[in-house]
Amino acid sequence: MSRLRTRPRPPLALALPALLAVAFLLLPLIGILSRTQWGELGTHLTSPGVVEALRLSLVVSLWALGLSLLLGVPLAWLLARVPFKGKALVRSLVLLPMVLPPTVGGVALLLGFGRRGLLGPWLEGTFGITLPFHTSGAVVAATFVAMPFLVISLEGALGGLKQSYEETAASLGAPPVRVFFTVTLPMVAPGLVAGAALTWARALGEFGATITFAGNLPGTTQTLPLQVYLLLQDKPEAATSVSLLLLAIAMGVLIALRGRWTGTPVAAKEAGAAAVTEEPSPSVAGPDGGDAGPVPDGEAVRADGGDWALHAEVTGFNELTLDAGPGTTIAVVGENGAGKTTLLRALLGLTPRAHARLRLGDTDVTALPPHRRQVAWVPQDGALFPHLTALANTAYGLRARGAGRAEARREAQAWLDRLGVGHLARRKPAQLSGGQAQRVALARALAARPRLLLLDEPLAALDQTTRAHVRHTLRTHLAGFGGVCLIVTHDPVEAVSLADRVLVLSDGRTLQDAAPAEVTRRPRSPWVARMLGRNAWPGTASADGMALGPGGRLVVAEALPEGAAALAIIAPEAVAVHRERPGGSPRNVWPGTVREITAVGSRLRVLVGSAEVPDLVAEITPEAAAELGLADGAAVWTSVKATEVTLVRL
Repeated sequence: MSRLRTRPRPPLALALPALLAVAFLLLPLIGILSRTQWGELGTHLTSPGVVEALRLSLVVSLWALGLSLLLGVPLAWLLARVPFKGKALVRSLVLLPMVLPPTVGGVALLLGFGRRGLLGPWLEGTFGITLPFHTSGAVVAATFVAMPFLVISLEGALGGLKQSYEETAASLGAPPVRVFFTVTLPMVAPGLVAGAALTWARALGEFGATITFAGNLPGTTQTLPLQVYLLLQDKPEAATSVSLLLLAIAMGVLIALRGRWTGTPVAAKEAGAAAVTEEPSPSVAGPDGGDAGPVPDGEAVRADGGDWALHAEVTGFNELTLDAGPGTTIAVVGENGAGKTTLLRALLGLTPRAHARLRLGDTDVTALPPHRRQVAWVPQDGALFPHLTALANTAYGLRARGAGRAEARREAQAWLDRLGVGHLARRKPAQLSGGQAQRVALARALAARPRLLLLDEPLAALDQTTRAHVRHTLRTHLAGFGGVCLIVTHDPVEAVSLADRVLVLSDGRTLQDAAPAEVTRRPRSPWVARMLGRNAWPGTASADGMALGPGGRLVVAEALPEGAAALAIIAPEAVAVHRERPGGSPRNVWPGTVREITAVGSRLRVLVGSAEVPDLVAEITPEAAAELGLADGAAVWTSVKATEVTLVRL
């Protein structure tokens, strides 16, 4: 039995004016249809004057479209991508022809390009070009009124396109013009097509500016709208037929566009595409699509066949100096807003917030633009170009650096095979799962032969199982990378398992830079300690431990100098939970209340709130929780041995 769908009824106070508006717009169209002499339609449309006017209209509108594309596309890009003073004024100039009366626009064109205008005498004297009362004048008039439709549509499409695609292309070695033609334009193609169609339709129907600036000369400037104007005086029936033709063309354009005035970047459609399910293990598919074995082990990977140390002095929002030897992997961690992504973008040369004096090996690349630094970047979403296959994506950096097509495709296929996704070479990003797409993005970055590899939370969007597979693949191939790799992450497992060093940032400054084991044992940030699953209590060192605020104290085995700012680190498994006050050796005992119980793997994490100390997380077994009868709101006691507390001086 089908479920009946109920639609909300619009209020009459809104529905009635809306219906009147539809009738107001529809009535003139019905008038044209009802007054058209259908039997004479063919005769009217094939008369010599109409045919000549139609030919001229097509010539003028197509030339106007070509000029609009030549001039309007760069203008739309400028408005969408480049910040400059006076942008609001330029945008107003673009919109002006859309709101200006066409005849006023014609007068303005006369005063600008006419024989007595500002530029007209120079054009005529230097090049012998006279625009008024010439077909070229009709083209100029049509371009003047129609080009804004292209600029506005394309600017909207560019505004909806994430710049990470263009920035990633630049990091792969593509100069700005190549990025524009190979990445930007293909991805905003719907907006470009919509704007071009509207521009052509508007140029085809232009009347006021044309008759004022170019006149109404048969065979020279008399376009189809001007022909309608003349026919209304002598042959109104023929004027109606020609009007019907223009109406049909306009409606055809609008129906074809289906309301996509600003276009839709290709990337926006990815969310609706059906992604292929991630393979159950990091393996390569055989010819029949089945498993052909494990992912190949990482081979010795050397950027440009060499080893590249890193030295960076970063100023601006970030203030730090970073040195690393070849083959070093550094995990960059910190709270939101700590400056992690800003650091990566500074190394790329993509942000005014911070500036990096950057040396890779013996080469100072500080003054080089992003596409010449040989710094490859993998943003969080991978930024695979949606209009290219996995193979073409991977070959993009090689092609940008001058490799031949066959050589680039051969090497790209080899990289895809190394990362276990070679069988997906012909698929586009929308046909890849999250894990597959991340492997392709990594293959693309490594294939570009970078000296510095930057990964911005490369595994954040993956589920736990897929993340483990991709982490294994990443660790295998980074082991042979000859440059330096920086990985921004919020995952402690990634930081510990992938990195040789952990760089902790706070407000753009280095808070800690040490080996993962040292950061895990003695984190200098409460945020990092909690990220690692530890309890972290800030306070002031006292004679036998640490003061925790009004009345609270913590006894430790190894105290710091009295009065020093400190951070107490307590592992959750070191916290004991009791229903009665414990006796014996524990020197840190506090009453509290269970606030939350969550499962983490095979154990339970119990959050206990207390009036004497900050919230404390204990980790116990489900059997212990059942034996204690723990539940939200239960009154408990917690205890921590003094030897289980680590004090870190801040």
